[in-house]
Amino acid sequence: MKIIKLTVFILMSSTITHASDQSLYDHPLKTIDGESTTLAEHKGKVILMVNVASRCGFTRQYKGLEELYSKYKDKGLVVCGFPCNQFGGQEPGSESEIKEFCSSKFGVTFPMYSKIEVNGPGRHPLYEAIIGADGPLPGNVKWNFGKILVGKDGKPIDRFGSMTSPSSRKLIQVIEKALEG
Repeated sequence: MKIIKLTVFILMSSTITHASDQSLYDHPLKTIDGESTTLAEHKGKVILMVNVASRCGFTRQYKGLEELYSKYKDKGLVVCGFPCNQFGGQEPGSESEIKEFCSSKFGVTFPMYSKIEVNGPGRHPLYEAIIGADGPLPGNVKWNFGKILVGKDGKPIDRFGSMTSPSSRKLIQVIEKALEG
């Protein structure tokens, strides 16, 4: 019986270790158009992940995120929008409604993904890998427009809350440093 328990423990430990070693680029995602993808297409770039919402006091940050993306995309920055309805139900629309809103109201051209959960038991595995208990930047997302910066090497660098505007000097300094590295 001890051998069986030990074998099960070793197998479980191996699986857990393997799962935690999974690259952020490997987590399955869906684009806002419903196409299967991953972040692998952004390998070697600095990624700014943002949980977004269309009916939030911070929704105007879409404009600043688009400006940030336009200014730095040729230097290797990609902004990735992840709609989330977990905070005050402020992203109730369908993916097509979200896409239409973002493009018509704010001219968004950066990649947008399908709606996900960023906290709780339904948290998307990508976010779990970064902010889960075993992630490098643990702790729940506090509200819409939380930002996570990932370096060119696919390793999370820092987190910024909703109050950090896309034009924030602090955010821009960290992005520029990541782009240099």
